[in-house]
Amino acid sequence: MNTSFTKLIIEADELSSKLNSAVILDCRFSLTDASAGRADYQRGHIPGAHYCDLDRHLSSHKSEQGGRHPLPAESDFFDQLARWGINTQTEVVVYDDQKFAFASRAWWLLSIAGISNVRILNGGYRAWQNAGYNQDRRTAPEKNLSVSTRPEKQSFDTSGIKGFNEIQTSLATKELTLIDSREAIRYRGESEPIDPIAGHIPGALNFPWAEVSDDQGYILPFQFHNQRWQDIQQADKKTVIYCGSGVTACVNLLSATLANRAFTIYAGSWSDWISHRHAPIAVSPPSMTN
Repeated sequence: MNTSFTKLIIEADELSSKLNSAVILDCRFSLTDASAGRADYQRGHIPGAHYCDLDRHLSSHKSEQGGRHPLPAESDFFDQLARWGINTQTEVVVYDDQKFAFASRAWWLLSIAGISNVRILNGGYRAWQNAGYNQDRRTAPEKNLSVSTRPEKQSFDTSGIKGFNEIQTSLATKELTLIDSREAIRYRGESEPIDPIAGHIPGALNFPWAEVSDDQGYILPFQFHNQRWQDIQQADKKTVIYCGSGVTACVNLLSATLANRAFTIYAGSWSDWISHRHAPIAVSPPSMTN
């Protein structure tokens, strides 16, 4: 298996041997019912896993701009990492049951927080269940790392994050390649079930995030990811991925990372873009598909 896979993806069999050494985060969530993920966790989870909530732990409160899932405040996020017992030396495993949608968000945030040893469970919680491993209903106790064991630098690495102004400027300079991660029908502006305005950022290419895994939620092989991005990253351009609110864009970022591509994320994504009154909007067929 390609080394990028073994660094980023873990199978249920290997995870079963790490229950006492890794910190495990259950990232299950539903965008249509914010309480569903915790309810699923309480019904059963991987032994020792902490519940990691998209709204509470992986985002901050919405404001007029910044998108539907703004990044969490750094102080809050690092305090939560300490409660989970996570520092820069910790091995972390994250999982969900939505084809990496929310686990990828956790993986990305942990990465920009300086936590480098983070892997995502292939196949999610269903893979654990299907393998016949034990499940638990008890809430994992928090560890509360002491100040002396926390990372000295408690801030995000923002080098991989783009904002509205950079994206807007790039429309004229064409120095950025934009990747829209939403399903094609939303990209084309034919349907918009979540945000108030349909369409996409002008010039963006459509690479739906859900295509990164198979129907069972298992990551596709290296060859798929390598081919998926082979025509995208050019030496004289930078590639920026966005979605509806900066969550499922992380799945495409995972795919690109598996293919050893260094892409960045527009954190506010489409929901931030349309919050700016004069931001241009396109509604047209995709100019490139994979």
